[in-house]
Formats: sequence, C-alpha cells, structure tokens
Amino acid sequence: MSHLFTPLCLGKLELENRIVIAPMCQYSADNGKATAWHDMHLGNLAQSGAGLLIIEASAIEPEGRITYGDLGLWDDETETALGKTLAAVRSHSDMPIAIQLAHAGRKASCEKPWDGGGAIAPDHENGWQVVAPSAVPFRAGDPEPEALNTSRIREIIQGFADAAKRADRLGLDAIEIHGAHGYLLHQFLSPHSNKRDDDYGGSLENRMRIVIEVYDAVRAAFDPAKPVGIRISASDWVEGGWDIDQSVELARVLKERGCDFIHVSSGGLHIDQKIPVGPNYQVPFADRIKSETGITTIAVGLITEAEQAEAIVFTGQADAIALARGILYDPRWPWHAAASLGAEVKAANQYLRCQPRTLKKLFG
Repeated sequence: MSHLFTPLCLGKLELENRIVIAPMCQYSADNGKATAWHDMHLGNLAQSGAGLLIIEASAIEPEGRITYGDLGLWDDETETALGKTLAAVRSHSDMPIAIQLAHAGRKASCEKPWDGGGAIAPDHENGWQVVAPSAVPFRAGDPEPEALNTSRIREIIQGFADAAKRADRLGLDAIEIHGAHGYLLHQFLSPHSNKRDDDYGGSLENRMRIVIEVYDAVRAAFDPAKPVGIRISASDWVEGGWDIDQSVELARVLKERGCDFIHVSSGGLHIDQKIPVGPNYQVPFADRIKSETGITTIAVGLITEAEQAEAIVFTGQADAIALARGILYDPRWPWHAAASLGAEVKAANQYLRCQPRTLKKLFG
C-alpha cells in the first residue's frame, strides 16, 4: 500500500491522501476580488485528485497585497467574489479547500512578476505606502517602509481575525497563516528585518509575539472544528537570521496553543540568501520540526517524483508533501503518482473513461 495515498487528519479534517496543493499567487484579481481566472485555475486544480487545495495568499487588507493583482479577503466585495468562485468549484468537486491569509509587509506594492516584479512607489497609481516591523527596505533603493506602531499592529491582527470570520462564512475547510517567504510575519521573526526595542522586537519571545497573537486571533475567529495551521520559512539562509532552531521553538509554542499543522518552506527574507536548491532541500527542516515537536508537518520544495514523495511520508520525514510549480506544470500529478505507486485516486465522473486500459483500478 502506498503511504502517500493513505488518509491524513489535520485536526478533525480528514484528507483522502497526503498530497497538498500549495498556495500559489496568480496576480489576477480585480482590486482583491477573485475573477474568472480563479474559477478556471482553482476548478482545474480541484480535479487533480490531491487531498487538499490551498487558495493563494489572500491579503487581509489592501496594503497587505504583494501586487495590485493579488487576491484579498478584507471586505464584503472580496468575500462575495471569492464565494462565487468557490460555488463554481464546489459544484463539481468535494476536495477540501483551505485559504492562506497573508500580509506582505515591506514586500508589498510591487509589479506583477511578468512585468518585472519591482517595488512600486507609494505615489504611483498602482502603489501604496508599505509597512514593516522596522524602517528597513527589502532591497536598497526600494521605498522605505513605515515602522508599525502598536496601534497598527493591533489593526493588522484584527484584520487576520476578520478575514478568518469571512473564511468561516464562506465554508472554507481550513486556514493557513502565511508566516514565510519574507512577508510581514516573517519580517517580525527575523533579526535582519526586525530592529525594534519594544515588546515586538529583540528577544525570540518578543519577535514571535505577533505570530502567536495572529494565530490566537484566527483560531478564536474560525470554526473550532476546522484546522488552523501556519506556513513558515524555517531558515533565512543568512547568518544571524531566522533559523531552524528558532523555528523548532516557534512550532513548539504553536503546538501547545493547538496549532494543527505547520507547512515548512524557507527563504525569501534577505537578498543575500544562499539556498542549496535541490531535490528535498527543505525536507530536513520539516523532519526536525516534526521529530522534536510532534506537530503535523507538510514538506515542500522540489518534490517532483512520485517515489520521492512516497519516501518522504513513508520514512516519517513529514506527514504530507505539498506541490506548487510542479502541479501547475502537471495538474494531474496525483493521478500519475497513483499510477506509479499502484494506488487509487478520485476522478470526476466526466473523466472516468480516460482511465488507461492497463490501470483498471486507478480511479477506484
């Protein structure tokens, strides 16, 4: 039996298999509102046979978007638009759907990647003033971020809670808090971007404070029967920054507070990062966090082959694996993995007749 295709529980949510579709920004929203692109994109992925689909990073306020094309969940209009997309997707798929709630901090107000991805000045029609723990820009020459005062920190925490309530009303099955890739919560965690000398800076306890407070606020606002987890960068890959030892401590604290899972990525905070990119390059981070804290982990990063994914979950290095670019390239990756591993996978009735003649039980 394939371990990759055995069920997994995130809290009380049971997944049919251990393949997770990671959140992937599409930069195709209309002032935060989901569009027909999202209907098509998410509808396609919802037919993939994966165990869980996580909607892209969705900003909890307009200033929290990476680009002006980012998805959001901050008002009635963004909630209604996403609701229409979800209704379309769910009319033909029962795959569990989660959403990643996010704030980009100093990495906000940027061009779309295919237009260069550079920072946009606050006075530009598509730009705005960015915020951060401290007035330290991501790159030299970027507009200087405004250091958040305590009042604005409280507003942002409340923004996460309000977005969680909207996610609950939409019937989403889980929430993933975005604490990775150099965005706002990660900026608070790392000494490279957090130069504060108040309750939100300095010691590890202080740098973790906003992450814990956001988690608590989201957990209190969301259906208690549904899971809440977090995505983190386990390392900045820069000396003197956020690292795996601190990540283990954060995971331990979050687990004690009831966090249901941790999605383990890395990098994105510092332009001098040196990442040894290769197959499974982030899996050891997930392995250590899982072994030292017992929290349910999702591993991600250059996991491309079925046997590779099977080995990760079979050896217990992680409880699940996540696919991002790989499933954009091959939206039927779970079908092909099941075929390789002799497992079964779900397919819509409309697709049953495409089952290969040599794989009589692929679609169960």
